Amino acid sequence: MPLLAFESELWLPRPPETLFPFFSDALNLEVLTPPFLHFRVLSPAPIEMRVGTRIDYHLRIHGIPLRWQSEITAWDPPHRFADEQSRGPYRTWIHTHRFAPKEGGTLITDQVAYAVFGGAPINRLFVRPDLERIFAYRTRQLVAKFG
Repeated sequence: MPLLAFESELWLPRPPETLFPFFSDALNLEVLTPPFLHFRVLSPAPIEMRVGTRIDYHLRIHGIPLRWQSEITAWDPPHRFADEQSRGPYRTWIHTHRFAPKEGGTLITDQVAYAVFGGAPINRLFVRPDLERIFAYRTRQLVAKFG
């Protein structure tokens, strides 16, 4: 099955060294995830972020309760990190976060490579619109906190 792609960019007026620690705290995912997902981090704090760290979550997608586990597969503070789904609702989920200095601030780029059960129709009807809503919410939260 071919991978689908989603990308989001956001410029914030802070240097990467200031922003990266916020993203290094897995519990902040609860702040960045919209309420309609009922998202909770299940792994006990503190969570030491490094390659190989696995983090467990609980969420609801369209009312269906799910558990998700991701593994940190790249860790290069304050420039980049990546997480991949070990267990969860996607066939494949690889999320790369990049933090690049730009114009006195940071360009944050999120690249997601993913595959869904049900293929293109499920992606078009459910997954892609959900990703757009999730990242729009995330952008609003980050601008309110750092922008």
